[in-house]
Amino acid sequence: MALRALALIAVLAVAACSGSEEERTNAPPPAAPPAAAPAPPAAAPAPPPQSAASPPSPRTPGSADASRGAAIYAQLCASCHGPKGAGDGPLAQALATKPAHHSDGAYMNALTNDHLFQVVKFGGASVGKSPLMAPWGGTLSDAQIWDVVAYVRTLAVPPYTGPKP
Repeated sequence: MALRALALIAVLAVAACSGSEEERTNAPPPAAPPAAAPAPPAAAPAPPPQSAASPPSPRTPGSADASRGAAIYAQLCASCHGPKGAGDGPLAQALATKPAHHSDGAYMNALTNDHLFQVVKFGGASVGKSPLMAPWGGTLSDAQIWDVVAYVRTLAVPPYTGPKP
């Protein structure tokens, strides 16, 4: 039985190697791998950021709505700045640079409305402050940012008495 198996293997080996020398050397080359799909077109570059030097003013001075700003502030700002702007939000403890105290009228009342707009829209780094203050310009419209500025103005003690945003 072993002799038959050995004979069968020998016959198969000879059959596999059969063929003329010409057939073996002129065999077609192996098929090339399929061409890779063309790369997708490069994404268009992002538009340059708006100049941080001159934020847009609201359509009409005084048209910003502090009550709408309060809702946005509660959602996006209070976690760091605290619900009353005292810089005591639940996330403030974990920050190396403490959030601004929006209730500190001595500090806040000296800042212009345009400065506050710029901080909210472009982030703290845009005015030389902490880069941990995120830019909200990609999330909020200019009108919403002005609403937040109007609300921040209501937090200052002593109260802010300058131009209304």
